[in-house]
Amino acid sequence: MAQQLALSVDFGSGFTEAWSKIAKVIPQFIAFLAILVVGWFVAKAIAKILDRVLRRVGSERVAERSGVAAHLQGSKYDMTGIICKVVYYIVLLMALQLAFGVFGSNPISTMIHSIVAWLPRGIVAVVIVVVAMAIANAVRDIVGNALSGASYGRTVSTLVWAFIVGLGVIAALGQAGIATSITGPVLIAALATIAGVLVVGVGGGLIIPMRQRWERWLDGAERETARLRGTAYQAGRSDALSNQPVRPTTQTGPGTPPAPGIEGDQNR
Repeated sequence: MAQQLALSVDFGSGFTEAWSKIAKVIPQFIAFLAILVVGWFVAKAIAKILDRVLRRVGSERVAERSGVAAHLQGSKYDMTGIICKVVYYIVLLMALQLAFGVFGSNPISTMIHSIVAWLPRGIVAVVIVVVAMAIANAVRDIVGNALSGASYGRTVSTLVWAFIVGLGVIAALGQAGIATSITGPVLIAALATIAGVLVVGVGGGLIIPMRQRWERWLDGAERETARLRGTAYQAGRSDALSNQPVRPTTQTGPGTPPAPGIEGDQNR
């Protein structure tokens, strides 16, 4: 019985099937390696070209204005280098996706496809944060310079900066699709809390204390404004007096004839 079972096994068809699978996988593996090598070269070339283009158009000036350069002083890369590295790895991911696509549908190719599909949203989110920081720094400088002589100038400029950056971060998280179920309710809760405090506190039983505080704040702001106005007036008056032209004085010696105007005055 065992001999009959052993003889009934067709070893030839098994070897043929295995060899056909190997013959099918080898060209796919060669194509996989070729796509990876070509994608690596393309990623390096794109990163180098992008680095030159961004530095030529002034990407580091944008980094300085947005404050990103100050945060990257101890880092190995500046903002342009980080952008080029991100683009380099994005191209590599796309090449890896194409390479795994040679083997047909597989979990790795599906995962890489989802990552590549999310990357544009992530890049837009980073751009939103950088632009928000640049706008916040510009507004902080404007407000800080306008209120440089006031005691509350630095506090107001810092609060304005934090508010703009916070809005930029919330918008970036919403664009990237990260924690949207948290950031949206947190923003709504914060705005509702501020509105509730204003309605209940100012329009309710805290009217008299709030009125007293507002009067003190307005009186202090008025004194600061008057002091700044007087300082600006004194500075402008000093500049005007220092920039007045000096009148030339004409001296007449024994042998020097006086000027016509002076001679007429003396004859009178």
